[in-house]
Amino acid sequence: MNTLDQIAASLPGYQPQNLSVGTASAFLAALATPVSDVETVGIFDALDRVLAQDIISPISVPPHDNSAMDGYAFNSSGLPDSAPVVLQVVGSVLAGQAWQGALQAGQCLKIMTGAALPAGLDTVVPFEAVTLQGEHISFTPLRPGANRRRAGEDLLQGQAALRQGDRLTPAALGLLASLGLATVPVLRRLRVAYFSTGDEILSLGDAPRAGAVFDSNRYTVTGLLRQLGVEVLDLGVVRDDPAELQAALRSAAQQADAILTSGGMSAGDADHTRSMLGALGEVVFWQLAIKPGRPMAVARMAADLQAKTGSGADSTIASSYTNNSKPPAVLFGMPGNPVAVMVVFLALVRPALLQMMGCNAASSAAAPLLQARSVQAIRKRPGRTEYLRGIVEPAADGSLWVRLTGHQGSGMLSSMVQANGLLVLAEAQGDVAEGDTVNVMGLGA
Repeated sequence: MNTLDQIAASLPGYQPQNLSVGTASAFLAALATPVSDVETVGIFDALDRVLAQDIISPISVPPHDNSAMDGYAFNSSGLPDSAPVVLQVVGSVLAGQAWQGALQAGQCLKIMTGAALPAGLDTVVPFEAVTLQGEHISFTPLRPGANRRRAGEDLLQGQAALRQGDRLTPAALGLLASLGLATVPVLRRLRVAYFSTGDEILSLGDAPRAGAVFDSNRYTVTGLLRQLGVEVLDLGVVRDDPAELQAALRSAAQQADAILTSGGMSAGDADHTRSMLGALGEVVFWQLAIKPGRPMAVARMAADLQAKTGSGADSTIASSYTNNSKPPAVLFGMPGNPVAVMVVFLALVRPALLQMMGCNAASSAAAPLLQARSVQAIRKRPGRTEYLRGIVEPAADGSLWVRLTGHQGSGMLSSMVQANGLLVLAEAQGDVAEGDTVNVMGLGA
């Protein structure tokens, strides 16, 4: 297992005091180790779980040629390709029923959507395209094979239907059911502990007091984690007390694969989280080249690690990682301002957690950025990546335009409620003029 210093040394241009989003992302990708324990669950319980192995289709889907619509099935061979076609209707085929018999030249069958095409029939003319005259239909010739779904055109028996590391979406659950599979092997849920820090934080139900604020981060972060489908361990609010912080960090390291905190990452005198992390595990402190969300800490903590000081501390940490059966927990120390917490989570923490969940590259990749034209001019200083809250709306011609929600203060959580996207202004980018095209990160799950 590489130490945090070794990971940092492998990254060109690593500068912890002005760390780019790209380099921070690469660091976290090198740090994140996927869970490996496997369990089998029913597909009703598999939503957002991560596949532990490839799913090989036991059958072809569909299992037989079938009709793509309600109409009349016939053999196109030998029929005229220009004059109107006239056929005699001699029977009907319903979905789920097999038709027995053979057709003569000039005959057809009434057929319903999804019904298996009898042997020898290859084309379906829809009801609305025919003229019915007693037991006969007439229609303009159509392409041979029209409106036929071929056996295996969705999946062939023996083909990989889903891949290891895929995150199971509603569509994936339906696909599993279409293969007749009632259960699926998945990786266990990632366990993520969270606590807020600070004497100024009030929990819901506490009496208001001067200088204190109600804790919003606890509920925002918990919601973001639940969208990922992880197991959330809520450790509440931890005061700025060294003993209480040590107890919370040890408890989280014993229970969780990842630990998230908010607050305590700046250089203030009361920010005991910084000193506790240094005593309990490997830690790096970052000043990110990002707005909002500049201060962040990343640490790795073994479950049985005790606070150590002096020259033997590093060797004790390394020994604990080697000897403990539980892998060390990865801690993401996020800033305390509500919007900064969300930005850092979405930009950096979420991708790392997806990787720790065992997601493959396709399932853990960031959502593609939309492109929209800015309604207004925006001032931007090169040298940091900025995430601005915006509202994307379509114009009459179908193009997308984006406008800011208003003031962009990092404590204005209401602006995140109004926004449906974050304008992502790249590190090297400067001012945006009215009408310029900008990248927008969607705020969906």
